[in-house]
Amino acid sequence: MPRLLSLTLALALATLAAAQTAAAQPANPQIDYGAFVKLAQQLEPVRAAHRLPWVEFARRARADGALLLDARSERAFNLGHIRGAVNLPFSDFTEAALRDAIGADRGRPIYIYCNNNFTDNRAPVVTKRIDMALNIPTFVNLHGYGYANVWELADLVSTAQLGPDWVANAG
Repeated sequence: MPRLLSLTLALALATLAAAQTAAAQPANPQIDYGAFVKLAQQLEPVRAAHRLPWVEFARRARADGALLLDARSERAFNLGHIRGAVNLPFSDFTEAALRDAIGADRGRPIYIYCNNNFTDNRAPVVTKRIDMALNIPTFVNLHGYGYANVWELADLVSTAQLGPDWVANAG
């Protein structure tokens, strides 16, 4: 019994020390997880209404003034992408980079896709975990930066199915 009491006391003290250490860490004023979660939750019905099947997505993405945005890495983009896409890797999203890629018109229609829109599951469109698909943070971030006219490819297609709409081994 004394051993169990000692172990319980040690565990309680360790838990208290860890909690105090975590509480002592200053908040980073440049990161607001709660605001991101809130925005993502608010955008859930918007995103659901802004997902398009391939035929409609491709037609709209080719329209005058539309921007087809590929937020994958530059390397993946250069290995293959949907014809006409502009590359701005997600990790490079800033006010200035988005303005340079999209332009000054925050109402410009933007069309996005990611690896998880393809059945290939090989470079350059290796399937990611479904809860980590790039479409989700790209959609949320574009809205967060003030671009509300964002549309997402809903379908699952193969690059072979896209035919001339797929640029392979671009450089």
